[in-house]
Amino acid sequence: QVQLVESGGGLVQAGGSLRLSCAASGRTFGSSAMGWFRQAPGKEREFVAAINWSGGTYYADSVKGRFTISRDNAKNTVYLQMNSLKPEDTGVYYCAADSLSFRYYSNYGRAEEYDYWGQGTQVTVSS
Repeated sequence: QVQLVESGGGLVQAGGSLRLSCAASGRTFGSSAMGWFRQAPGKEREFVAAINWSGGTYYADSVKGRFTISRDNAKNTVYLQMNSLKPEDTGVYYCAADSLSFRYYSNYGRAEEYDYWGQGTQVTVSS
């Protein structure tokens, strides 16, 4: 059974940093794209960042220059380093993974491209 488990969320003041982790089990994702999405209260889930199988990275405009996505294939884990956090970054952050390997997308921000999802971790940024 495939599982994605997020961790690292919490409460932080504006300008602070957090590092989210997403540990996968049940299969390896080293050759698959993985991504992070978030959902704020009352809003739809939105794309944050993605990393493809060859290490290419993609970001929402709202987080470019502040967030960095990375992966450790040996640990089957993807990370999201979040710096200079803003109150509008508040939300539940979800990890996602594609079931297919060695695939390039035209749009890594489409949730439909991902087949596995974690339960989410809460990030709250206070002003």
